[in-house]
Amino acid sequence: MLKFSVLASSSSGNCAFIATPKTRLLIDAGLSAKETYARLEAIGENPCDIDAILVTHEHSDHVCGLPALARRLARDKKQRVPVYLTKLTAPMIDWNSASGPPMITEFQAGMRFTIGDIEVTSFTIPHDAVDPIGFTFVGEGAKVGIATDLGYVPDSIKVHLADVDLLLLESNHDLDMLKVGPYPWSVKQRVMSRKGHLSNDVASQFLLDNLSSRAQTVMLGHLSEHNNHPEIVRLIAAQALQQRALFTELTVCEPGVQSALYNL
Repeated sequence: MLKFSVLASSSSGNCAFIATPKTRLLIDAGLSAKETYARLEAIGENPCDIDAILVTHEHSDHVCGLPALARRLARDKKQRVPVYLTKLTAPMIDWNSASGPPMITEFQAGMRFTIGDIEVTSFTIPHDAVDPIGFTFVGEGAKVGIATDLGYVPDSIKVHLADVDLLLLESNHDLDMLKVGPYPWSVKQRVMSRKGHLSNDVASQFLLDNLSSRAQTVMLGHLSEHNNHPEIVRLIAAQALQQRALFTELTVCEPGVQSALYNL
């Protein structure tokens, strides 16, 4: 059985958990070490069982807790936990420790590799980071896709997400709320750009046109706390799924709230 949970998904912090009976992984580390431990324990997981941490990109809401988490896991496990980053992302991390960085495994964006019994595929996403990526994970006969922090959905990403059983997709902002919201115009332009973030409408259009009919669960995340609302996200996405006549479970990952643990 493949298990998945979103521990956090917002501009304040991002972290997800995926596991088989033999392998346990974290994707991103945008929470404090203390909070990451607490949220893992809340879903019945021992933090010391984590086998590796994978990083999508270097923005602080995805890596601010990484140095402290790597150090704490190394201390508690009595061994270092490998951190997987692309070759361009690795130099961007400030480890902020006299003891130096943890065990780093570098890879090229687009590579496929295996951690334990989970097959990991990375793919490039359009975002304003040095080398941002998304992931798919295959284990125990199920597939999970993660695509957040992207300005649009190119055909290459649609191919990677074509046959997922569970999808975590960004639904960052309501366009009208963003336009009249508190952000400076330069920030609004960045968010709306092709290297920014997905709007609710674009995310829902993906569900309508491209979501795999085998998808059991869709999780919409990375909601803006200033330019979106969970009920708007839920309404627009539900309408798209209804038009497809799909019986896919829809979950909106609200800022500050961890999700349930899903079994695939």
